Amino acid sequence: MSDVGYGPQARLLGRSEQVAAIDRALTRAQAGSAEVLVLRGESGMGKTALLDYTADRAAGLGFRTWVIAGIESEMQLPFASLQQFCAPMLDRLGEIPGPQRDALSVAFGLEAGPSPNRFLVGMAVLGLLAGATENPDRPIACLVDDAQWLDDGSMQVLGFVARRLMAEPVALVIALRDFGDHRETTGLREVVVEGLREHDARALLASAVPVPLDPLVRDRIIAEARGNPMALLNLPRTLAPHELAGGFWLPGNQKPASYIENAFHQRFLSLPEGSRRLLLTAAAEPTGDVALLWRAASLQDIPPDASAAAEASGLVEFGTGVRFQHPLARSAIYRRTSAPDRRAAHRALAEATDPVLDPDRRAWHRAHAAGGPDESVAADLERSAERARDRGGVAATVAFLRRSAELTPDPTRRVTRALAAAQVGIDAGGADPVHHMLAVAEAGPLDALQRAWLERLRARLVFARARGSKAPGLLLEAARRLTPLDPDLARDTLLEAASAAIFAGRLSEGPVEHEVAEAARAVPTPTAPRMVDVLLEGISSLVLDGYAGGVPALRSALHAVRRGQRTGVRVDGHGLRLAGAVTPEPLASELWDDEAWHDLAANDVRIAREEGALAALPLALNYQACFHVHAGEFNTAASLLDEATALSVAAGSPPIRHTSLVLAAWRAQESEAMELIRTSMEEAGTRGEGRALGLAEYATALLNNGLGRYDAAMAAATSACRYEDLGFFGWALIELIEAAARSGRTEAGEVALDRLVERTQASGTEWARGAESLSRALMSDGGTADALYQEARRHLERCRISVQLARARLLHGEWLRRQARRQESRVELRSAYTTFSAMGAAGFAERARRELLATGETARRRTGGTGVELTSQEAQIARLAQIGYTNREIADHLFISPRTVEWHLGNLFAKLGVTSRRQLRSVLSPLQPGVPANQRRTG
Repeated sequence: MSDVGYGPQARLLGRSEQVAAIDRALTRAQAGSAEVLVLRGESGMGKTALLDYTADRAAGLGFRTWVIAGIESEMQLPFASLQQFCAPMLDRLGEIPGPQRDALSVAFGLEAGPSPNRFLVGMAVLGLLAGATENPDRPIACLVDDAQWLDDGSMQVLGFVARRLMAEPVALVIALRDFGDHRETTGLREVVVEGLREHDARALLASAVPVPLDPLVRDRIIAEARGNPMALLNLPRTLAPHELAGGFWLPGNQKPASYIENAFHQRFLSLPEGSRRLLLTAAAEPTGDVALLWRAASLQDIPPDASAAAEASGLVEFGTGVRFQHPLARSAIYRRTSAPDRRAAHRALAEATDPVLDPDRRAWHRAHAAGGPDESVAADLERSAERARDRGGVAATVAFLRRSAELTPDPTRRVTRALAAAQVGIDAGGADPVHHMLAVAEAGPLDALQRAWLERLRARLVFARARGSKAPGLLLEAARRLTPLDPDLARDTLLEAASAAIFAGRLSEGPVEHEVAEAARAVPTPTAPRMVDVLLEGISSLVLDGYAGGVPALRSALHAVRRGQRTGVRVDGHGLRLAGAVTPEPLASELWDDEAWHDLAANDVRIAREEGALAALPLALNYQACFHVHAGEFNTAASLLDEATALSVAAGSPPIRHTSLVLAAWRAQESEAMELIRTSMEEAGTRGEGRALGLAEYATALLNNGLGRYDAAMAAATSACRYEDLGFFGWALIELIEAAARSGRTEAGEVALDRLVERTQASGTEWARGAESLSRALMSDGGTADALYQEARRHLERCRISVQLARARLLHGEWLRRQARRQESRVELRSAYTTFSAMGAAGFAERARRELLATGETARRRTGGTGVELTSQEAQIARLAQIGYTNREIADHLFISPRTVEWHLGNLFAKLGVTSRRQLRSVLSPLQPGVPANQRRTG
């Protein structure tokens, strides 16, 4: 950083706490424990000075250090900053697994290939870092300045890597402007860089001003600067000597950043004309490429000696790259220069950029040089958008397409490009550019198909922002417009409308599900049905033909999805995203098909792991966890949910709570369950998600039935059953029937039983038959009830739903005790108590224990576990090591580094008192049945 009139110690005035935090982070990283710090503060607060300190301190401790900096620019080349970050490690590219290597190579434009998965790219970067730290004596310090200006892809990957670093000797320090919602850094350790205290501000000001200051002016400068060090140093530069010493200066109402920009701009204006044009060209080129800068300067006839005055001003340094004193210096120069002069700089940069080696940067400079619509430039940008999409840069794709549309002279072509930009923008999650592009499209001449496409995009935007009651109707109307124009796109839209209606559930505005289903029947089915068409037919049949009439079509859809999983066919070409709520696992539970549920959930997780689809994996893990809850494998379910939550946080997304509700209810963790239920219901109401409300009510009924609070269970189950929510309505009926039987509300129980039988008879699976027999038994007396309990047990013994088998034994045991058949009841109750206790179903286990006591048998409260408490990550690693995974395989499986796996295994060995994997297998409990046989290892 250039000298600005004050020494290194002055730059760190008032920053002892931040310096101490940095020193601690470097010390821990040096000891082999990864440390991540986020320096957050307003512009000019000294974040860059702290990064400079970090770099100097790290160098003195023997760290290898590399620095990247974000630059404010509309140019969002995908993974541009990440490529800069990885440059020192790219010689190790051949050491990471093939899929990760390929993803990173495509992202960086080193190879051609399909659009890379962003989280495979993240795993590749994690692997490079792990390989670069093989020598523990040479830790690494990675410094990121102005992270708010990093391109979208780079920031997401760095956020992911920051959360997965653990046992690597790496210090990652990220400086971030204190504005906006930077979810990529949410949850990382922050160090806030605030304004200086008054005595430090006075000391800094005194160190920077070489002339006597009038006390009144000094106090006004300190007040105006508000503790901002850069403002303190630069505000006096805006004042004449008589203002500094004579006390005649009057402060304004500008923010400190404005004073800083004013100071930088005045320095810029004092330079010779050639130096100003050189600095403007440097400000317009965000890569800092010195060779490119001088080629562009030559094209503008800027003299070679123009750099001398520019560097003497302290605004910039020309070394191996171009470095401005501060980002505000760059923005002050660029923003406050006239538009014609900016266009001239970009025009020269475009001419100086190689069209073969760097076509996208050239296209972007051409776009900024354009004074008006230009089809040649617009076409270049459209091609850049295609390349950005291929490299996985969604934000860059939107930016290129948006500018392409704006520069398109032909109105018809402009509409097409604007709609394409809006469609990609919805996938990117950016509402503002989408609204702008939709407005651009609407202003043009729209044909019927484009108008329908526009309405579809508006509806998708509503659904993406809030999965509430308005989206289904909007999507349905868009589908109706599309039906005569593009039947395939109409059916795609109808499946989205069905998904939106399922999400909205009881909060839907009118009978949208029926209208969607009727519209689907009206659209001709293609000769060769796609997966979308099969799913849409299944959902439509369920709605229009009733449960019994819809089962064959639903079953056919499930079979198609299972075949697709085996052959690699997806519903919509986007991996596991499928169609929102219309995913196969809820369809499997709707059909009471535990085998299909097990296979679908396991395969979804497997595919997500293989493809590195971290955006889809948390949802897949939740569905698999829900299956394990019903299989009575609560610990496995909890481990999967912990992983899903960790991955959601790593991706900057809110955790998915649905399965956590069900697990907490089965475990009878009352305070946790009720808090989850309350939070979920509040959020669901805000978003307009009626299905989530129904699930929360079902969980409430389950919790209270387990605790023996049948009136409360009755109220919750009644509410849950007012709407037939896909996937768990049958479960809610079971809770309603038990609560009604136990609270003496026979009529309500009989009505619920009739509704249940309609579904179980049509399904015909062992799970469905067992649920039906058990519910019939609750509503029966005498020998009929006894026979039905035994029948329920026989059916449930032949399926995977262990919680209901244990429940059948509990209910039968309770009935036998009331019939004074104590010896028989003890057998059933003892089995139920043992099973529920082993699972961790505390409420139902306590019910069984109390019943056993009533028979005269003593039953002690049981506690699970071996006495050794493992963290969630340790439990997952132990399970994978137990079935023979190598460290590398475990790392790829859990999206962590091999070094982190090794570190966790060391902790595991110490906790369990073993020294080898073979001994680890001998002390761990047997493999739980939820692990597919094809995932086992023999090593």
